[in-house]
Amino acid sequence: MNEQQRARRPGGRSARVGAQVHQAVTGLIGERGYGNFTVGDVAARAGVADSSIYRRWGNLETLLTDVALTRLNAQSPMPDTGSLAGDLRTYAAQVAREITGPDGPAVLHLAVALSGTGQQGMQAGDDLRAERTRQLQSMLDRARARGEHPPDALDVLDHILAPMYIRTLFGMTPLTPAYINGLVDRIL
Repeated sequence: MNEQQRARRPGGRSARVGAQVHQAVTGLIGERGYGNFTVGDVAARAGVADSSIYRRWGNLETLLTDVALTRLNAQSPMPDTGSLAGDLRTYAAQVAREITGPDGPAVLHLAVALSGTGQQGMQAGDDLRAERTRQLQSMLDRARARGEHPPDALDVLDHILAPMYIRTLFGMTPLTPAYINGLVDRIL
């Protein structure tokens, strides 16, 4: 197997290193907060050389952006329950599980911190919103094709996701099924 074939192989050492580094960043964010650790700290926790991180990501800011975008975009497939109400409830419950899970609050805090770090951070925020909007739009388009009258994707972000993000960021959890269903009911 030549070097090019090895680089294309999914999984393997590269995927393991990426996962270890991402987990190390998430753990450090949770323990120390944004701006309170170095590439050396990440490398030590992940069990890799600093040079591996620099070679793959270039700098800490790029690594942090990659972690935030990867974790926040690691959404399960968009639900297709046959109704907009069912799809929105299922989607909102998925997001709630993700953002309140073991790494969820740390990743949300990272995304917020990155948004204030200049052009790269602003781009990360734009990329995240664009991906969430794309995901939502596919669900809303499907509802429209069924003859339903869905809200705009931005309204779903504002009235369902934003309140859940705010509650998680400020430690106002749990996001109960009743709370999540109430958000969906209000937008519908």
